[in-house]
Amino acid sequence: MKKTLGILGGLLAVATSLTAANIQDIPLKDLDGKDTSLKNYSGKVLLLVNVASRCGYTKQYTGLEAIHEKYAPKGFSVIGFPCNDFGAQEPGTPAEIKEFCTSTYNVKFPLMAKLHVKGDEQHPLYAALTGKGAAFPGAVKWNFGKFLVGADGKVLKRWDSGVEPTSTEITQAIEGALASK
Repeated sequence: MKKTLGILGGLLAVATSLTAANIQDIPLKDLDGKDTSLKNYSGKVLLLVNVASRCGYTKQYTGLEAIHEKYAPKGFSVIGFPCNDFGAQEPGTPAEIKEFCTSTYNVKFPLMAKLHVKGDEQHPLYAALTGKGAAFPGAVKWNFGKFLVGADGKVLKRWDSGVEPTSTEITQAIEGALASK
């Protein structure tokens, strides 16, 4: 029995490390259309957020930028993923999204190209974040869903839209992830 548990534990560790590597290796495009991936942020703690410019939660850009600025010197970054999947609340072009985020909320954290977080066109990153084998499976429910990713690329926590980026719940999780880097 102990041997079987040991083997299962080893397989789980391998599967977890493969999932982390897969998340970092998934091709992405930034808001300017340049090829990138989360591998470019390897060694950093990340907060991945599906964002939208015309949502009731759009004001969370302020909190996202605040935690980005506060923790960036310690190896942290917010990364925004514009998404038009919920109520068509992100209809803009990349230029319009960039203009809105910088002029209205002074966003300096990286923004990626618009993508789908659900449905038939779901981006592979969100399939990995929410699929059956994910650390926190289940569909993203609305804009401003948040995933905390450790410096090793493993997903550590997940929050729905209603949890403010500057909440104690999120800031303590970020601080814990940074302390264990």
